[in-house]
Amino acid sequence: MNFGSLQLDGRAVLAPLAGIGSLPFRLLCRRFGAAMVYSEMMSCHGLLRKQPNTWRLLATTPEEKPWGVQLFGADPQAMASASILVAEAGADVVDLNFGCPAPKVVRHRGGSALLKEPDLLQAIVAACVKACPRPVTVKIRLGWDQDNINACEIARRAEDAGATAIAVHGRTRAQKYAGQADWARIAEVVRAVRIPVLGNGDVTTGADAKRMLEETGCAAVMVGRAAMGRPWVFKQINHFLSTGEELPEPSMLERVQVIREHHAGLKALKGERTARLEMRKHTAWYLRGIPGAAEVRRRVNTCETELEFMTLLNEMEQGMILTGAAPTEVIDNVEG
Repeated sequence: MNFGSLQLDGRAVLAPLAGIGSLPFRLLCRRFGAAMVYSEMMSCHGLLRKQPNTWRLLATTPEEKPWGVQLFGADPQAMASASILVAEAGADVVDLNFGCPAPKVVRHRGGSALLKEPDLLQAIVAACVKACPRPVTVKIRLGWDQDNINACEIARRAEDAGATAIAVHGRTRAQKYAGQADWARIAEVVRAVRIPVLGNGDVTTGADAKRMLEETGCAAVMVGRAAMGRPWVFKQINHFLSTGEELPEPSMLERVQVIREHHAGLKALKGERTARLEMRKHTAWYLRGIPGAAEVRRRVNTCETELEFMTLLNEMEQGMILTGAAPTEVIDNVEG
């Protein structure tokens, strides 16, 4: 699949995940076979005002390329100026967020609020395409609610403004992450435009990915919440698309090795304390669905030092606790 001049080697892409998709997690997803990874979404105004917390989201390494950066905002010129900064930071793709349902984004006319303002949305895309030397993609939802489904119109407007690809989450803003993604609506968008469409929503296995590709005709699948605590889902998807066989979930030893790698990356990026605190949620996700994991989560949440955390991982590796692995479930999170 091509994004303008950028060619992807694969059909499964990591979605932007606010508060989750930092550099260490993206590197894991790339190592497990994600064709491309997107940053956490970031405010165009935060970039332009040089806010440190926003600029930290641009941390990258050559190993994660191709790498996309997702922006949100409602001012065409500000979004265009931010897209230039993102390109200068090394992003291969600039993605514009028109799908985030979070109230703190929507109340400032950002994210999915722009689905209600097609003219402004199109102006933002056009401004970024004109200013930015990188391919510009967009991510949308089906519409504001079931009475206002306008994904096809929005997709055509984005294409007319110069977008090179569009990702469609098969839910409305009103649904947030509840209910079932409507893949039939994604198929309608595929038929409505000539640019590549990425299908997003309810892809948790290789079989899901194959079915979405077949049912919608989309060029690739975008995986978000299903990758949380399961970066190996991309390996499973790629294997199924190639062989028709589902790979099993990793063993406990394999999971602990991934947890160690994730923690080491966060420590190098953010320092020991922040890494230890952030690994509380990540460790819980890595162990999701495993019998007895509640006690491990309790201990992780009370670790006060890196040594305590490492001791817990050692016990897991040695089979002293949690010797098995089981199928996991997807949980909700803000997906940009």
